[in-house]
Amino acid sequence: MTDTPQKAPPNGATAVLVLADGHVFWGQGIGAAVTRVGEVCFNTSLTGYQEIMTDPSYAGQLITFTFPHIGNVGTNDDDIESQKPAALGLISRAEITEPSNHRAQSTLGSWLESHQLPGITGVDTRRLTRRIRDQGAPSGALQYSPDGVFDIAALQAKAASWPGLAGMDLAITVSCRDSYTWDEGIWQFGTDNDTGSYASGDDQPWHVVAIDYGAKRNILRNLANQGCRITVVPADCPAETILALNPDGIFLANGPGDPQATGEYAVPTVQRLIASGKPIFGICLGHQMLALSYGATTQKMDLGHRGGNHPVKDLTTGKVEITSQNHGFVVCEENLPATLEVTHRSLFDGSIEGLQVIGKPIFSVQYHPEASPGPSDSNYLFARFTDLIKQARG
Repeated sequence: MTDTPQKAPPNGATAVLVLADGHVFWGQGIGAAVTRVGEVCFNTSLTGYQEIMTDPSYAGQLITFTFPHIGNVGTNDDDIESQKPAALGLISRAEITEPSNHRAQSTLGSWLESHQLPGITGVDTRRLTRRIRDQGAPSGALQYSPDGVFDIAALQAKAASWPGLAGMDLAITVSCRDSYTWDEGIWQFGTDNDTGSYASGDDQPWHVVAIDYGAKRNILRNLANQGCRITVVPADCPAETILALNPDGIFLANGPGDPQATGEYAVPTVQRLIASGKPIFGICLGHQMLALSYGATTQKMDLGHRGGNHPVKDLTTGKVEITSQNHGFVVCEENLPATLEVTHRSLFDGSIEGLQVIGKPIFSVQYHPEASPGPSDSNYLFARFTDLIKQARG
């Protein structure tokens, strides 16, 4: 099935994706029989669709998977990055097959339905991805209608009227509302019939406060694995409350939306935390909050970086890492303050992927060193953070 602007559904079509410019993609529906409207992006990862769908950084987005075989291993209660999915819907090439994995607890379709999310299969995702690549991420309306009845004009109007991510603070919508503690470590594989489990926290001498702009669980697990006891606080938690917890270090989490919108309330807090002298580590939106706190600016990217195969060069070591990424905004090169040193760069487009504050125990990266899914080349950054904590503690 193609993206021809055909208004009447072809035989058997039960789902449709309508872009704001009127292009129509027909397919078969899965999940919940609902309509969702958001930004249509693509992700190039080969695995980890459940982790991707539950990454809070995907709030407001419909995800096109470039890998055709999505859903083959089913879903389970362990491979999630937040309590509920943040993404709005799923777009895939191949039909969903029955799960073929001993850890599967349900099918992808039933999992989507349980979370009231629609999906569409049978889409020419190569054509859609090329369209996004050449023209930028469009707004789109995805509808699953089992009876095959659609109002294309109304769906196009919904897509066209969607305001877009620029100027939108989504961090506050995915953040926790109450503080909580976390000490669960990374996954430990079992033997024989034991599938494994997440490590229980022990020997955790460092107390880290994590500001939840949309934190992934595997970030918290990697911090715990480095000996951190974590207190997670809401995105709008005041600096005074954070410092009253007497943390050894402060972590600025990932998250969705426009960083400048989130920065309206987050930047003053981060600036006060910087003044405390405590070690700070930021990832993704946290990286952007740190940059904004020093007077840098951010801008929307045409495509964004989303996938598990992005090469990044660590300028401090000369090594190249293959990284997992998910961001649609980037720190601008123009007027970058002299206090910020670029430590990492994308080898795709040369954009800033890492910063450190000269003379202070503060650094950040744009990508996701915790992966989930993706390569683990960048796990060393968590140890770099705890090394700074140890040095600060003396």
